[in-house]
Amino acid sequence: MPVRTRRTRRPLLAVVLVLLISAGFLLWPREDAVPEVGARDLTLELPAGPGDASRVSIDATLYTPERTPAPSILLAHGFGGSKDDLADQARGLSERGFVVLAYSARGFGASTGRIGLNSPEHEVNDARELITWLAGRPQVLSDGPDDPVVGVAGASYGGALALLLAGTDDRVDAIAPMITYNDLNRALLPNAAGDPPSDATTPAAGPEAGPGVFKQSWAATLFSAGFTPPAAQRDPADQDGETPPNEADDANEADAPAAAAADGPLTCGRFSSAVCEAYTELATTGRPSAETVELLAARSPSSVTGSIRVPTLLVQGRQDTLFGFEESDATAREIAEAGGTVRVIWYDGGHDAESPGEDLLDEVGDWFDFHLADRGPDPGTGFEYTLPKTGPNEETPPRTVTTDAYPGLGSDDGTSRENLRLTGDPTPVLTPPGGQPASVSSLPGLGIGALPTGPAGGLATDLPGQVARFTSEPLSESVLIAGSPRITLQVSAVPGQPRTGSTVLFVKLYDLGTGDDRRLPGGAVAPIRLGDLRADGAPTEVVVTLPGIVHTIDAGDRIEIAVATTDQAYRGATQPGVTLVGLGGDEHLSLPTVAGTPTHVEPPTEPLLGALAVMALGVAVAVVSAVRRRQTADFDPELADVPLSTEKLSKSYGGGAPVVSDLSIRVESGQVVGLLGPNGAGKTTTLRMLLGLISPSEGSVRVFGHLIRPGAPVLSRVGSFVEGAGFLPHLSGMDNLRSYWAATGRSEESARMEEALAIAGLGVAVHRKVGAYSQGMRQRLALAQAMLGMPDLLVLDEPANGLDPPQIHRLRTVLADYAATGRTVLVSSHLLAEVEQTCDHLVVMHRGRLVAAGPVTDIVAGDGEVTFVVDDPVAAGLALRTLRGVEEVASDEHSVTARLVDTPASAVVAALVAADVAVTQVGPRGRLEDTFLQLVGGETAP
Repeated sequence: MPVRTRRTRRPLLAVVLVLLISAGFLLWPREDAVPEVGARDLTLELPAGPGDASRVSIDATLYTPERTPAPSILLAHGFGGSKDDLADQARGLSERGFVVLAYSARGFGASTGRIGLNSPEHEVNDARELITWLAGRPQVLSDGPDDPVVGVAGASYGGALALLLAGTDDRVDAIAPMITYNDLNRALLPNAAGDPPSDATTPAAGPEAGPGVFKQSWAATLFSAGFTPPAAQRDPADQDGETPPNEADDANEADAPAAAAADGPLTCGRFSSAVCEAYTELATTGRPSAETVELLAARSPSSVTGSIRVPTLLVQGRQDTLFGFEESDATAREIAEAGGTVRVIWYDGGHDAESPGEDLLDEVGDWFDFHLADRGPDPGTGFEYTLPKTGPNEETPPRTVTTDAYPGLGSDDGTSRENLRLTGDPTPVLTPPGGQPASVSSLPGLGIGALPTGPAGGLATDLPGQVARFTSEPLSESVLIAGSPRITLQVSAVPGQPRTGSTVLFVKLYDLGTGDDRRLPGGAVAPIRLGDLRADGAPTEVVVTLPGIVHTIDAGDRIEIAVATTDQAYRGATQPGVTLVGLGGDEHLSLPTVAGTPTHVEPPTEPLLGALAVMALGVAVAVVSAVRRRQTADFDPELADVPLSTEKLSKSYGGGAPVVSDLSIRVESGQVVGLLGPNGAGKTTTLRMLLGLISPSEGSVRVFGHLIRPGAPVLSRVGSFVEGAGFLPHLSGMDNLRSYWAATGRSEESARMEEALAIAGLGVAVHRKVGAYSQGMRQRLALAQAMLGMPDLLVLDEPANGLDPPQIHRLRTVLADYAATGRTVLVSSHLLAEVEQTCDHLVVMHRGRLVAAGPVTDIVAGDGEVTFVVDDPVAAGLALRTLRGVEEVASDEHSVTARLVDTPASAVVAALVAADVAVTQVGPRGRLEDTFLQLVGGETAP
């Protein structure tokens, strides 16, 4: 960061002093201190399953308040996490006066067993056993024998556990599930085609259609979390406090990792064989068998919500392409129908953004205060949703809208809707062979579809020839959409055109602002799967329920409905075909609205210090804003010539374990840098943060001194080939490149097309149709596309995939030539030998952390051993033994090897030449592969 001069420090210091004086009055010590919380780690032995004599070890921590007995709360974590992720929430609840048991579900953290996706016989039964264990604690308040006063809370995976447990164990008194699912079949195989139930008038009610389109990107991301190796098992002798009656003994604890590894094929990671087989089937075919549908249904809260009658707080995120509003909407309807009480909150976050923060966790605490401890005001059964921020100030607290009840539950009249006509002719859309190239709406955990498109962002992309568009007139007044819009379409086959199998389409709602402002709210898309269309071309009319959103369409903006044949996040149709898509119905688009009372931030109300509080608050805002502007300045002139630098970069998804942790690297101009690491090292996540596709959880990325944010202008100096280039097979390579460049909004002259083509070495093949290209030619075309505009920083992910040895050799030359122009190349690759020959610098990651960085020769020759290829090894050995700083000299038939201690290799070469020994090659003794395996503990590169 730039060094502040004295002139800039003094005013800031003066303001800080004023703030401190004011704070002295405002922050007068209070008599009530934070209650002390006790915490004790436990390992509980539970039955492995029905009729199974073996046991699983569940790693848990019991938090106890100052005063007991007290009501209890069972706290469950998200998928891929552990009890450690719950520590802050558990302490906060215990400070409120609750006994809290936070635990790692089987297969996660230090708990043993296999992951069964909240199997009723396994994970849900584990939770029942934990409630029984709580009932036996003297610290826990009881409703009766074996019946503790207990609530259950959790997010995502843990939220579903709370619902499943409440529906099967009547000892549960209240629950607070967050950002979770109702039906795994609908969540992972969504089908938005068809009318919602006639009696469903809630804001985000969807159709009850059969299995739809496999959400492959999210499913793969979640499945990969099950391959995380078990954490080191805890020795019971190291635990504090008394030993629980059913705690694991040392022998069982030592055997637990081996037992877990032996139970099931290695390809399943830590999953049960049934879950592994279901995922394998979906990942390879995209369609579920009846057994898979049954398995997912049994693990879905929808199987038990008809039995839930306890007070339920449902929290769902409006930036969530994994579990959207339709999931909490269905849960709310089903619990209300069963006679339970429900409060619903839609907040500004989700799996694609922020996990529930302190404000929401306080709401969870208030919920349990009232329903478990009989204290505090009644939270009620209302509905609250967060409005999207419209101003430039990101520090402004989001506004919320509240209503007395969730629309459509009980006696409520339901959701209001506005109808809107669209225009657009029926359009034939192409499904390409293999479903590739595919449009982009969002990527798991990244939410890129919510960002601007076009020249400002260029992220959400619909491919020409694969999309039909229907647009409204500019709106005369703004409209706030709160819920799931619906569109009526007509879909028909095109006689004479190829068609095979069912029809798969992806429907999206865009907000078209002025200029290039084009947004896909929430980054969400509605997949639909239709049966065989009529061969005579007669249309099939279908109602499509789009994903639930909270979004304001401003007056003057237009709404566009895009219907695409492909989407990168889903496994769509792979057989080629042409479908005609048009508008249906009289009023094409139905927009849900939920009127309510806006909530504003209340001013301070301390009776004697109100005026001082207002003044101090103003000073505080000014100081914090000034400091924040300095700390997060968009540009650091000291790094203006540095192509890439990261500082304490970290990223985690949905409250899970960090994927990247505390990564600080620096890449200089003219370097070819290799990014290496085994599977799960965090390389792709790092590249996505570098390109502004996702935002870091902590830390920063700077390119030429500019802070990287989504759509940052400096990204125009970066060329990339990360997610795979989507080329249209019926166009030539040149036409594909021109179409891509035109989509960036920059002038044709700035593309420097000829330079990029010359470096990539495509020759005359660039004028042939891409459909006739070999894999190697496609890779070269992708490189040319990344090099358009001759960016100063080139980022490539596995550029040598599919290339044969001559093509790899050519790629090596291409990258070296590009770096020779003074530009910088960053390459992520699993070909260690090629990295060693191509790159001059390395960055090695392992489990999200940096383990090595520097020149290739320094990393490979970590112990200083260097090999000299010479014409006379014997004479060379004699000469080297006389030199200072040269040790452990050894000769073979063609070379001599020595360890250099504070002696440069150039000095050794000079001594050999002086001794009449010809030196033909100098290099580190080791191989990159050997060094890599040492650095990552034997794990292989991806």
